Amino acid sequence: MNRHKQHMILTAVAVLVPLTLACGSARSGETARPVTGVDWRVDGLTAADGTTRDAPAAAHLRIDTDGKAAGNLGCNQFGARATVHGDRITFGDLRTTRMACDQDRMDFERALARTLTTGTLTARSDDGKLTLTDGDGDRVDLSRHAPE
Repeated sequence: MNRHKQHMILTAVAVLVPLTLACGSARSGETARPVTGVDWRVDGLTAADGTTRDAPAAAHLRIDTDGKAAGNLGCNQFGARATVHGDRITFGDLRTTRMACDQDRMDFERALARTLTTGTLTARSDDGKLTLTDGDGDRVDLSRHAPE
């Protein structure tokens, strides 16, 4: 094989192999999206038994790349440490403000806080949506949100 042809083949391999690996790393229809550094609006909760609750408009969260999590549970602001390993997220104890709101918002807030802190959550993000599921099958549905 002459040097020019050998050089062309090596160049093609050097360009195509990384592209092939990059394109083949996500499963069909699935895109790996970062969970950290994104403002997420809480859309609702779904319990393992199928019971759903719509989130109050104020409910949101953000996990920064340094492990700091903050947001609103529906009535009260919160802060916590969060550990993210791949698709697994664990929240530490939540520190919250202590405002009182109407009963529906307080019930939602308690349910959201319980789901976030019962153990390690499995995260699945796709198309601007994020789902956090706990070990009991309770699910928090979120969507990308630009803070006001």
